[in-house]
Amino acid sequence: MSSSAPPPAPAPAPEAPAAAGRGDREGPAAVRTRGLTKIYPDGTEAVHGLDLDIRPGEVFALLGPNGAGKSTTVGMLTTSVVPTAGQALVAGIDVAARPATARRGIGVVPQRNTLDRSLSVRENLVFHGRYFGLRTVEARTQADLRLDQVGLGGAAGKAMDALSGGMAQRLMIARAVLHRPAVLFLDEPTTGLDPQSRLAVHEIVRELRAAGQTIVLITHDMLEADQLADRVAIIDHGRLLALGTPAALKRSVDADTVVAVTADTDPASLAAVLRDRVPGLRDLHLLEEGVLLTVQGAEHLFTAISEAATQAGITLRDIRIEEPSLQTVFLHLTGKDLRDR
Repeated sequence: MSSSAPPPAPAPAPEAPAAAGRGDREGPAAVRTRGLTKIYPDGTEAVHGLDLDIRPGEVFALLGPNGAGKSTTVGMLTTSVVPTAGQALVAGIDVAARPATARRGIGVVPQRNTLDRSLSVRENLVFHGRYFGLRTVEARTQADLRLDQVGLGGAAGKAMDALSGGMAQRLMIARAVLHRPAVLFLDEPTTGLDPQSRLAVHEIVRELRAAGQTIVLITHDMLEADQLADRVAIIDHGRLLALGTPAALKRSVDADTVVAVTADTDPASLAAVLRDRVPGLRDLHLLEEGVLLTVQGAEHLFTAISEAATQAGITLRDIRIEEPSLQTVFLHLTGKDLRDR
């Protein structure tokens, strides 16, 4: 990928209506931010003037590369980071003005395992419930219910050392929702998990959403955001670039086909050959090992690329054709590949 500085952030794309049955529940915003900003003492502006409205009962994804400002945003929403400017309300509570009250309505699953290794699986949940004011009997009842919900009912008496990474992640989700928070924050919930554990976490997220739980999902995984989120906010360099349903965001690139092409020449030379020879070309981006084309209409696409390369004396290594993804959207907005940042 080219090493040029990122272009100025474009204005956020207009938000499209949510698809029927996904994130369309009525009521005041579960999370609302206005002008939310964080500037660190060294002058780094991690988040700039963020305006968001997250609906009750939806899965809302904050998608962006590492360093985009996702974790700082969530830190402000969950009271661990003090905003420099702006306002954030969670379940109607100003998190900066009333942090203790706000924390009672928040559940957080952090990136790092914070389970108490001196307690058993069930004891971790009971202790959490007592901390949030549940009576002992209620805490135990809720612990058992939540363990069953995440498929750990048979592991209630186990020590923490007996849990796999995937089991520990499911336990942290159970702990985070034990006190019935208004909003659940999941910070990169599947990072480092094996495929089976990843699917298990995804299924739990879907079940919680079906039960009405509002979920804020922080991720750099485009496929995860696409599969789980009702709406996605794409952010980079602390700024909101686009907001909408996954389907609406993918439509915004005005293309129905994405083609990644690699060859035995440098990407700039390959781009120069293909730029005027591909029918329906909407956009072209240089990647580290080739070019990525967004195209409207896939008819004769493979032939056009092959013939253009042959006439220029270029040997193609690979042509990969697929549908637009959230990765395509990010590339379209920034000129950068999210996966390489």
